[in-house]
Amino acid sequence: MSEQDIMERTKSPVTVSGIVEGLRTLGVKEGDKLLVHSSLSALGWVCGGAQAVVQALLQTVGEDGTLVMPAQSSEWSDPAEWGNPPVPHEWIEIIYNEMPAFDPAITPTRGMGRIAELFRTARRTARSEHPQVSFCANGRMAEEIVSDHPLTPQFGMDSPLGKLYSLGTKVLLLGVGYESCTSFHLAEAMLARMPIKRMGTAMLEDGVRVWKWFDDYAYDSGDFDKLGEKFEAACVTVKGKLGNADCVLFDMREAVDFGVEWLMNNRAMNHE
Repeated sequence: MSEQDIMERTKSPVTVSGIVEGLRTLGVKEGDKLLVHSSLSALGWVCGGAQAVVQALLQTVGEDGTLVMPAQSSEWSDPAEWGNPPVPHEWIEIIYNEMPAFDPAITPTRGMGRIAELFRTARRTARSEHPQVSFCANGRMAEEIVSDHPLTPQFGMDSPLGKLYSLGTKVLLLGVGYESCTSFHLAEAMLARMPIKRMGTAMLEDGVRVWKWFDDYAYDSGDFDKLGEKFEAACVTVKGKLGNADCVLFDMREAVDFGVEWLMNNRAMNHE
């Protein structure tokens, strides 16, 4: 969608003050730990773009709060599995040997949206060191949340997601659906019968760039939309609008606990 199209669909510019007011109405409070998944274009025409959204989110949680966003870098994965686009077979070994090691300071996000990518670069934002599924955090508990992110299980209880679950966190879906809700990956990691798959990445090991193979759960967000629909029907969520964006705010622990039960009862799982 072009900027002109977005303007034509927007009644009035979306501003920092308007976003803060909307977040307060949804139930975001100072001191909250808030995990955000977002789409800038869904908001409409934003005065200040992604910078305005990040500024508004940080202002709303305040100095005692902590803002968290996913900072996944899916390019740092096995090129043999890439499909959007696939790479020629003869390139794969070259990528294994030449892909730079993940660097939390400069490796960009992929598929996270403009808000999350800008948040990664904001002052005082800290980033976990997982080469594929890192998280960024800014605020009072940022360092605690992103430190010591294990390579595997990448979405387990020792990951930033697990820490957020233990600390008591709110999740905001800002213009995106439950397919973007990474909290449900924590629910997957809690299941007893999750299949396992081999993964690969370029990373530093003892200060040396290596291509590292490791085993982790075969995470799958394909049924997260249905899971989210059932979660909303059974549990408390708060819905509202920020600009043009449909938003949902909910308790992370409640969502994960519901997700574990729903997945156990509704997803067929077999060990690979």
